[in-house]
Amino acid sequence: MATPLAKPLDPVPPSPTLVRGLSTWDGTLLTIGSIVGTGVFITTADMARVLPHPGLILLVWLAGGLLTLAGALTYGELGVLFPKAGGLYHFVKEAYGPRIGFLYGWTAFLVIMSGGNAAIAVAFGEYLGSFLPWFSTGHFLLSVPIGSWTWTLSGGQVAAVLALVLLTAVNHFGLKEGAWVQNALTVLKIGAIVGLIAIGLFARAPVTPNLFGPAGHIPSGLLAAFGVAMIAALWTYDGWYGLTCSAGEMRDPGRSLPRGLILGTAAVMLMYLLLNLVYARALPISAMAETPRIAETAASVLFGPGAARLVSLVVLVSAFGCLSSTILYSSRIYLPMAEDGLFFRSLARIHPVYRTPVPSLWAQTAWSIVLTVSGTYSQLYTYVIFASVLFHAMTAAAVFIFRRRLPDAPRPYRTWGYPVVPALFILACLLLIGNTLKESPVESLVGLGIVALGVPAYEMFRRRGVVGRS
Repeated sequence: MATPLAKPLDPVPPSPTLVRGLSTWDGTLLTIGSIVGTGVFITTADMARVLPHPGLILLVWLAGGLLTLAGALTYGELGVLFPKAGGLYHFVKEAYGPRIGFLYGWTAFLVIMSGGNAAIAVAFGEYLGSFLPWFSTGHFLLSVPIGSWTWTLSGGQVAAVLALVLLTAVNHFGLKEGAWVQNALTVLKIGAIVGLIAIGLFARAPVTPNLFGPAGHIPSGLLAAFGVAMIAALWTYDGWYGLTCSAGEMRDPGRSLPRGLILGTAAVMLMYLLLNLVYARALPISAMAETPRIAETAASVLFGPGAARLVSLVVLVSAFGCLSSTILYSSRIYLPMAEDGLFFRSLARIHPVYRTPVPSLWAQTAWSIVLTVSGTYSQLYTYVIFASVLFHAMTAAAVFIFRRRLPDAPRPYRTWGYPVVPALFILACLLLIGNTLKESPVESLVGLGIVALGVPAYEMFRRRGVVGRS
């Protein structure tokens, strides 16, 4: 008797992948949106406390912008060499091995990205509180003593949590939806800043700034003060590398990724310089140093008291837009880690309908919420500044490694000014590392300790078979 033929197995449907839907325009706006948050509306006051002339402040913003642009020019080559979701994780892993890649991703999840999102969200809540007092960071809803420490929950923290949840939900439902919201917020932000600059540069100024003081006068300790101010500027430019994390969703990464990075960074540098020129026309250096919200104070001086309220609204939109951009790109880091077996495998899933890394999105936001309500995000972020710059130096050095190791790999874009541009960026990172270690040795060592906690975590995952061997 003949044996019936076995029924053929149904073909296994392909696993869902991310959508390559981001254009050069999207990439440029994502870069701008990732950089411009609340810093430029506040940070200049910190610079004015250590620098004696407004011209020196403008030089700091220019120098910080050029160094950031050097980073963008460098990372553009790495992005087209590895056009995948994950950015720095891929660059570090491919250059130095999976263990170092894991340590970067570990630190990004634990503090750099999640803590950064918490900080932006709380800043949003603080400015929302100026319009809706219930959401003020000074409006305390709960106070619970825990030993010698008292945990408090403010309206600002509630606003931060709501913003995190809302923007994560938007990004949950598709790249197109997430990109549309962040693009709209960034265009609104750019329009408001450009309007403030245009009106501020032509308004009647109460101050005629003497940009550099008396001719030939060089204040003592100027170099150290300039270095301190540069740190503030570079943190305000932070986020410029975000587009590399979304390289796996660029339509034409070889063309659009470097253009988005470079155009976005250059646009931010121009806006920052002109906005600070407006501050210099409105306020003397002594007044700059005394105001915690320099943009609002300058607008009030130039245009009247009502203008400060409008600037507060601009900052509110800017913070919300920056949070939207950061949630979009930072959640892409953990997806390839999990796909490589270097993190929890549940985070490797891509939603079959929305084609977004839903588990990574919500895992990052859940931890950001914990940091937000605990109030620990600011201190933790201070701790990892040292490690963050160290990772950037290592990443830029990877350009030299790959030029030697992969000389024939296709590179639609090559770093402009190689090898000088990446070398200058690495040098700037090393100077910042040295300055941070000198000025904040305890925080720097604690930050390295947080990174080092990833070593036993890596080994634990490896023994459990979750993490592949290096």
